[in-house]
Amino acid sequence: MIKVEFFSQDGRRTGFSVSGHSGYAEAGSDVICAAVTAVVRFAEATLNDILGVGAKTRVDEQNAVITLKLPANYEEEEAVQAILDGMMLTLASLRDENPDYIEVMEV
Repeated sequence: MIKVEFFSQDGRRTGFSVSGHSGYAEAGSDVICAAVTAVVRFAEATLNDILGVGAKTRVDEQNAVITLKLPANYEEEEAVQAILDGMMLTLASLRDENPDYIEVMEV
């Protein structure tokens, strides 16, 4: 199962962690893993490459974990929060359609 955790502090999202494999299909054929990967890549690229937020991203391929943490200060707060909200809604929708393969939570 894929586990997605969104970190929040003082009413704002501060990052996320995605871990595991869905187990829906074999590696290379797993559409749920592919969908989650696409959403994560989109969010990270938009935050760092488009908005220039400078979020710290850590990828642990061996344990199938990616973590993104926002810096303490950055511009474009409204846009950053909208991206993370959209990411959460997209993954929650995927979870609703496939509850045995993905879990989404706020911590």
